[in-house]
Formats: sequence, structure tokens, C-alpha cells
Amino acid sequence: MGNFMELVRNENMKIYSRLRTWIMMGIMLVIMLAASIVVLLLDEGVKSMWTVLNSEVFSGTMLVTIFTVIIAADSVAGEFSSGTIKLLLIRPWSRSKILLSKYISVIQFAIFFLAVLFVWTYIWNGLFFGFSSGSLQELTNESSTGSVWSFVLSGLGLQFISMMLTTVTISFLLSTVFRSGGLSIGLSLFLMFMSDTIAGLMSLIDKPWKDYFWFMQSNLTQYLSNGPDVTHEHTIYFSLGILLVYYVVFLAITWWQFMRRDITS
Repeated sequence: MGNFMELVRNENMKIYSRLRTWIMMGIMLVIMLAASIVVLLLDEGVKSMWTVLNSEVFSGTMLVTIFTVIIAADSVAGEFSSGTIKLLLIRPWSRSKILLSKYISVIQFAIFFLAVLFVWTYIWNGLFFGFSSGSLQELTNESSTGSVWSFVLSGLGLQFISMMLTTVTISFLLSTVFRSGGLSIGLSLFLMFMSDTIAGLMSLIDKPWKDYFWFMQSNLTQYLSNGPDVTHEHTIYFSLGILLVYYVVFLAITWWQFMRRDITS
């Protein structure tokens, strides 16, 4: 276990020792702060800090997803393109441990950025609009009772689950299949942005089999309320089940490809 944790630590050092990681962090913080300032200046009848915070967290998660895709896409492909994968594999670590350490470091990166995103938006929106307990009805436009904290954090958690089960894992898969980090990043971002378009087109098909595609089930936040965003009549357990099946398939292909990869060329 100690050796494995050392592997994970090494992967984290690779991520956070690069300038691009902190540039991405700076971009996220500046954009979120600018969004709060714009809302403050326009003053469009903001009811409480939670209405702004909820909107910024949901949109900011998309930005975190893009950054995580970049890290995941370069995680394995970057080792091959730079030739450092040979240095990893000659050490007394199995290929499975090496790949798992990379995947865990990507998950930790996503969690870290999401945590910073939430704390940052909470502090600034609290300073701009006043710290308050808030009302759940302000966020759902329904006669709802419950905790605003629970609603916002649940939404953040569902977005994280969807991000890891689909977009980031696909990016990690492409990183393993292709030896070019740039190609992996490009394909990952293309699939990420096209998935919503494909889902919108497939929603026009009046066939039950369309619901078994992962991009039709990736919007888990629709289950937070019974609002107009619900696109089908299934439950969250159905959506999670579909996503988990694809998740297992994606990871199985990733591990199979990495285990058989020839590094001599």
C-alpha cells in the first residue's frame, strides 16, 4: 500500500508542478468572480446569494470538467509522447497500479477544483449579497421545503458523478488508446460538447432504446426537482445503472489496452 500511495503522490506532483494547472485554476477563479461582479452591478432582483451561487456552481462545474478532461487526456498519452512511460514501467510496479494511480490522481484533481470552486463562489457571493440561510423555493421555483445547502451540494455531487462516469473516463480511455496528448484532448472535448447535441437529436426519436445511450442519461441534476428539465420518465437509479454499465466497459477497455500496449517503439 505504501508503494502505491507513493505512485499516487508522484502523479499528483506531476499535475501540480506544471504551470498550466495553476493557470487553469486562475482562469476559473477570475471567471467566477467576474460573474458575481456582473450580477452585482446589474442587480437584477437577486433574492439571495444562493441564487447566484447555485447558477455559478452549476456553470463552473462545466469549466472544471473541461480542465479535468485536459488532465485525464494527457495523463497516459503524455507519458508515451514524452517517452517517460518506459521509466515508469521499468520500476517494480505493475501496469495496473501505474494506471490506477493515474486515474485516482485525476479524480483527486476534479474534487480539489470543485471544492475550490464552491468555497470561492460561496465567499464572494456572501460578501456581495449577504450571507443567508436562503430558501429552497428560490432555487426550484416550487413550493419546496428543505435545506439549500443539501440542494446545492447534491447538485454538485451529481454533476461530479456524471462527469467521472462519462466524460472524464472517456477522456482517460482515449489517453490510453492514443499516444498523442493533443489528439486525446481534442477528441475528448469534441465528444463532450457534441454529446448534448446528439442527445437533443435522439430525444426526437420515439423509441425506448434511445434511453440506453450514456449521453441520454448524463444529466443527473434533473432529478433534483420535478421541473421542466426532466427529459424522460425513468428514475435516477435507471440513469445511474446505465452510466455504470458504460463506466465499467470504458475502464475495462482502458485497462486491456494499457496492459497490452507495446512500449518498445
